[in-house]
Amino acid sequence: PQLSHLFYLPAKLINGGVAGMVGVTCVFPIDLAKTRLQNQRSGQQLYKNMMDCLIKTVKTEGYFGMYRGAAVNLTLVTPEKAIKLAANDFFRHQLSRDGSRLTVFREMLAGCCAGMCQVIITTPMEMLKIQLQDAGRLAAQQRVLPSVVTTLKMGGTSTVLSRSYNTSPLSKAMRVSATQITRELLRTKGVRALYRGLGATLMRDIPFSVVYFPLFAHLHKLGQRSPEDPTVPFYWSFMSGCLAGCVAAVAVSPCDVVKTRLQSLKKGANEETYNGVVDCVRKILKKEGPGAFLKGAGCRALVIAPLFGIAQVVYFVGVGEFLLGYSPYNIYSA
Repeated sequence: PQLSHLFYLPAKLINGGVAGMVGVTCVFPIDLAKTRLQNQRSGQQLYKNMMDCLIKTVKTEGYFGMYRGAAVNLTLVTPEKAIKLAANDFFRHQLSRDGSRLTVFREMLAGCCAGMCQVIITTPMEMLKIQLQDAGRLAAQQRVLPSVVTTLKMGGTSTVLSRSYNTSPLSKAMRVSATQITRELLRTKGVRALYRGLGATLMRDIPFSVVYFPLFAHLHKLGQRSPEDPTVPFYWSFMSGCLAGCVAAVAVSPCDVVKTRLQSLKKGANEETYNGVVDCVRKILKKEGPGAFLKGAGCRALVIAPLFGIAQVVYFVGVGEFLLGYSPYNIYSA
């Protein structure tokens, strides 16, 4: 069984990588909206909701503006998803080697270990992605600031932040690349700068994996055709991934808000800075209230649900096995 498992691992890594790339391409615009909604503060709201954010992004930055930071994700999501999915499989295998049934606790432990492994890639990937995704919001905030000041001076009680959206060209801040950001961070602060928000990322990814993987495993098992035929239809894998991903995403959404705030290097006008997870939580509670921890929760659910649904379909269809020329017979006979 151990030899069979090792023989199967390269295919699992390919499956995880392909699944991540397909999923990210499909849902990235929603992820961009999530980041911008999470980063905007009360009283400085440029976007009302996800659709408003996407419409204004297309108007000011063009269609490809919705894919700002996608190159970073597509480059790093392959090792990230490969590590996450393959590590969970590896730890589940190790925890069931003694022949005992894999209990819910052991499933959660395997998910926890997978979540800890993936942050090696997740933290720098998310950090760079957030800078690129949020650049448009900061530039838009700078362009509308004169309108806000004028309204306040005239004694107005409300400000329309979308008034100046098409009045100025894109700023240089919006054209910055991931390579430029990485070089600058390495030059000024070293490798540690790429792992800013590591604690918050662990705080999000470990609980997510603890919830997601056991829930998915049990939902997926319900779709088995019969005890004699354990195969599951591809649509059931998709629905199981969507539902488990949605539940896990909403459950850890407060942690994702904290992580996003901590990893945003550039701040808009009057936006506070944070000295760590505890300081961030305290300031958000004090200035924005408990509701701020659910900012972008709907977007996050819409990102994660199809992302993991697609990922699980690709994973279970066996793209990696096909590419490597494996079949169920030569895998199990190994």
